[in-house]
Parts: sequence; structure tokens; C-alpha cells
Amino acid sequence: MKRIVFTLVLACAALCSPAQLLYRISGNGLPSPSYIIGTYHLADVGFVDSIPGIRQAMNDCQQVYGELVMDEMMSPDSMAMMQQAMMLPEGMTLEKLLTSEEMTRLNAYMKSLMGMDMTNPMIAQEMGKWTPSALSTTLSSLSYMKKTSGFDPQNQFDNYFQKEAVKQGKGVGGLETTVFQLNMLFKSQTLERQKELLMCQVDNVAFMDEMTDGVIKAFYAQDLNAIKEAMDAKLYNSCDSRPEEEDALIYNRNADWVKKMPALMAKKPTLFAVGAAHLPGEKGVLNLLREAGYKVEGIK
Repeated sequence: MKRIVFTLVLACAALCSPAQLLYRISGNGLPSPSYIIGTYHLADVGFVDSIPGIRQAMNDCQQVYGELVMDEMMSPDSMAMMQQAMMLPEGMTLEKLLTSEEMTRLNAYMKSLMGMDMTNPMIAQEMGKWTPSALSTTLSSLSYMKKTSGFDPQNQFDNYFQKEAVKQGKGVGGLETTVFQLNMLFKSQTLERQKELLMCQVDNVAFMDEMTDGVIKAFYAQDLNAIKEAMDAKLYNSCDSRPEEEDALIYNRNADWVKKMPALMAKKPTLFAVGAAHLPGEKGVLNLLREAGYKVEGIK
């Protein structure tokens, strides 16, 4: 259920300031400070100028690292890999995977969200062959886009910092590869679990809407605590993320990034731009950096 909105352990109050997205990383032998900013992929790019200190951080840094190199992700080869990862096995369709009653519920949800459903032959031909995870991710994104303004798929908030780095002749890199993220998003769960989570999304629209509203409001308030609180909401049933799913989506990745960041920061002052959900909490990137000996300060 939490493909876009991850469930985390609430432990942020003593670890991060309540109204900051940008942090300075210093100490522990670094010759110059680096920075990390929490992003939200559907945010209005114009919001960048509302983040205190971001222009100075970009000027001070000699390279920008995101979760991925966005231009590589959008390459023809990567897009082909993505399309393949999103597809069910040959001969399988969602109509075969779901019961007729589940298809009825799914169609009602899709109709309310996008005005079309699987009874439309063109939709069935394309989306009907997607994995439940691929469809869930797409429907979640559509739901987010209905609730936020200023989203431009050709000028995404996540990619803004990398584009600016390229314009300034600075380096760009990724903490992960496209292959890794595709496997994580679309291949890390069984089809039965993917189906279960898709139907959780379909059957809990009000819950998901409330969570989405909370995340959007909190991000624009630059409030990591509130982002975390919104994401931490649970239904206390099988729809909630399992511990191993949380590890795969958030915690293991946080730990892996913090292992890679020291060498990057020691070589060049770096601006890291990653999803805001990765920053707060006991196992969040900010606290892991502190545990590794760095000084991490919010920029006001």
C-alpha cells in the first residue's frame, strides 16, 4: 500500500527541526560542508526559492547526487527496461489475476480517478497487462497530481537540482541505478502481495486521500515531522507495510546511501537531493550521518 507513501517508525522529534528541508553536513574530517535536501517528486519547481539557503548551497557545492541520474533514467534503454519491469508474465492479465468482484471494485476506483477503467478496450490493452505494483504506483501518482498544483512532468522537482548542476558545469551522479529501483518497485514482492496491496488502495480511498493531503501540506510547510506523522498512519491490518518491505523501501537504502556519501563528500562538496521520506527518524539519513560522526544542521 505504501509504494508512494512509506510507513516509518516515529522517532523524529529529537532528531530534526520541524520546518526545514535543507541540511548542512560538516565535520568528521570534511574539507568543506556538503548539503542534503528532502524532495517531493510532484512539487512545484517554483517552490525551490522558498527553501532557505538553497541557492547558497547550490553555489557552494561542486556536484549534485540524487537517488538516480535522472537523464539516464529517461534514456530509451531505461524506459524500455521500465516498460518490461511493469509487465505481467506473458499470457497473464489483471483480469485473470483478480476475481470478477475485485475487478468491479478496481474499475470503480479507476473510473472515479481517471474517468476510464478496464472496460475501455484501450485501457485494458495497456494497463490490463501491468503488474499490480505498476498499476498501483501509477494510480497513486494520478491521485497525487489531482491534489497538487504546479506539477510539470517535463520539469520535475527531483530533477531540478541535477539540471541546474549541468547548466553550471558541475558533476551529477546517482546513489542507485535504474535497474536497482525498477527491481525494488516492481519485482520485490510476489504477485499475490502486489494484488493485496492494490486492493488495499482501492478499498481505502478516504484513508489514502487523508494521508496524501497531510504529506502535501507538510512538505510545503517544510515540516519533516509532519511528513513523517502523515506517512506513519496505519490501518492495523494486512494493508500496512511489513517490516521487510519497510527495510527494502526505506531503511536498507538509507544505510547504503550513508555508506556511499562519505567518499563523495570528501572528494567534492556535494548537494544530495533525495526523497524527504528518507531524512527523518532514528534510521533516517540525518540521524545515520550524525551517528557516523558528522555534524548535521538545518538551514534556516
